[in-house]
Amino acid sequence: MLTVHLQDHQYDIQIKKGCLQEVGSFLKELWQPQKIAIITDDNVAPLYGEAVREKVAQAGFSAVMHVIPNGEASKSLAEAENIYSFLADEGFTRSDGIIALGGGVIGDLAAFAASTYMRGIHFIQIPTTLLAQVDSSIGGKTAVNTTKAKNLVGTFSQPDGVLIDPEVLSTLDIRRVREGIAEIIKSAAIADSALWNYLNSLTDEADLLSNAEYVITETLKVKQKVVEEDEFDNGIRLILNFGHTIGHAVEKTAGYGVVSHGEGVAIGMMQINSHAEKIGLSPKGSTAQLQGMIEKFRLPVRTETWDEAQLFDAITHDKKARGANLKLILLENIGEAKIVTVPIEEIRQYLNREDAS
Repeated sequence: MLTVHLQDHQYDIQIKKGCLQEVGSFLKELWQPQKIAIITDDNVAPLYGEAVREKVAQAGFSAVMHVIPNGEASKSLAEAENIYSFLADEGFTRSDGIIALGGGVIGDLAAFAASTYMRGIHFIQIPTTLLAQVDSSIGGKTAVNTTKAKNLVGTFSQPDGVLIDPEVLSTLDIRRVREGIAEIIKSAAIADSALWNYLNSLTDEADLLSNAEYVITETLKVKQKVVEEDEFDNGIRLILNFGHTIGHAVEKTAGYGVVSHGEGVAIGMMQINSHAEKIGLSPKGSTAQLQGMIEKFRLPVRTETWDEAQLFDAITHDKKARGANLKLILLENIGEAKIVTVPIEEIRQYLNREDAS
């Protein structure tokens, strides 16, 4: 169990195999009897939706379920509007709550809807993908995509709790496992050399999954620490964006869902570190270390679709751009990151494919 301590709020993260069966008791410790909407997608609903709804109902709550199409394309204002309509039709008030049951798309979308419906109702996160378990389910960032950029419209809104059951990862296809591993690699690279060394000791994805509780917990400790220091993403929390500036642009230009978030992050880490190492801003040999780790878990280090002009346009619309400058996250060492402010025009140099392997 981890506890995130913030200035005006704290919440527990339960990480335990089989804890999905305990969702009812988890809720009873957090909320009074009320209406609960389980927001999920058409992949997760047949696997866990009804089981969770039954556990919630058995705990004394009135539970309904709203199912959306799976995939990144659903993280949109249009789907948020559908959730609002569903909640209104079901008579939800500010005293009721939402369970986000699914991967990162569901977590971001359902939390965004919860934070904006009637100016905010409470919610919990039950992430069912490795990516969501180690990253997006904690920290309080909610968002939807637009045609201009990924995560362009969003809020900061913290959950009342997070329930992480590593057993649900058994139903993930291997590509979804790997995209979660990309965020684990990122977390180790920016802030935890011990976790990096542990990942080095693992053989492959199956080896990592057999040690999922430990790896998830250690990865979340990285995010917990920076979120507690910088809840609203103005300072040290920016280090969590390592690989994301270019990664988000790769996702956007490829078409959401073609390149997964984790794949984009892996490509982004490689691309930005390659140029940074070339100009002396990242340590010699760090790109080779990154590449070895990324390729061990069979993630991509580059993409065949690469249009520098389109990528630059996507980056300039990214929410991380501040005026005429952009804050880049670079490696000081493996296990330590730094924030470097550069003119936006300079990012073009980081998009030069000749620098990346």
